Amino acid sequence: MALLTGTNSTYYQGADGTFNNGDENYGNYQFITLKDIVGNFLISYVGEGKIIPRVRRQDVLFHAQRAIQELSYDTFKSTKSQEVEVHPSLTLPLPHDYVNYVKVTHKDDAGLEHVIYPARKTSNPTALLQDGTFAYTYDSDGKLQTASDSDTWASFSSNSTSTSQNSDQNLYEYHTDTGKRFGLNPENAQSNGVFFIDEVKGRIHFSSDLCNKTITLKYISDSLGLDGERIVHKFAEEAMYKWIAHAKLSTRENIQEYIVQRFKKERFAAVRQAKLRLSNIKIEELTQVMRGKSKQIKH
Repeated sequence: MALLTGTNSTYYQGADGTFNNGDENYGNYQFITLKDIVGNFLISYVGEGKIIPRVRRQDVLFHAQRAIQELSYDTFKSTKSQEVEVHPSLTLPLPHDYVNYVKVTHKDDAGLEHVIYPARKTSNPTALLQDGTFAYTYDSDGKLQTASDSDTWASFSSNSTSTSQNSDQNLYEYHTDTGKRFGLNPENAQSNGVFFIDEVKGRIHFSSDLCNKTITLKYISDSLGLDGERIVHKFAEEAMYKWIAHAKLSTRENIQEYIVQRFKKERFAAVRQAKLRLSNIKIEELTQVMRGKSKQIKH
């Protein structure tokens, strides 16, 4: 029996019968669901005469979720993106399934993306409230009272990087005497603005020259935020099975160590193969890019 259960018309036209109307699920055949992963594992690896005599389905589901979470960081195509306009407060909330950022950009009038680099010399620390004698203040429960934002962030957000020469020196480091070395820092040789992330409060802070600009945040997700996201690319299906098998065998008693080590090696090989497959390297495209290596760089 074929894996595809629908027809070509239901795939291309969707439930409403209208082509490319937004209710279709194009490209879904390249993925396999977590439910199918767990079911296939129980059929192939668990049972009498197999490597795992018996196991609870809940245990397999736990290890499968952990496998998706770990493989999402550096193997799966788990990078997501959000395009938003910067609020006048110069802050944006982190996405609900945010783990780490890949790249932050802003677009120009032509729709081209310009990379925004992180600010390494400012932050939004927790600001403790003090009285007239500089003593800390406490609430009725004896806890330290804190301000919603720090004076550091207030000064940074009110300083325009596009109009102030002083801020240019602070933010982009056109002149620095760190280590008695003078000159332009290549990392900051740009005028696209800067940002920093407050992990505690879950916000991204931008410099004031990015106010009202359209920002694209590309970030890594663990692929477990929503039920519909718990899918695995078929190129990494075997890596999932090997990961679950090794995780289960390594936590069982009376399992010979050579069996655990064998599945550890098989897991490593399967993950490596999945990375190569999902890297999506095309020799023609790589050749075209590498042609630029022959150009001379004038100093």
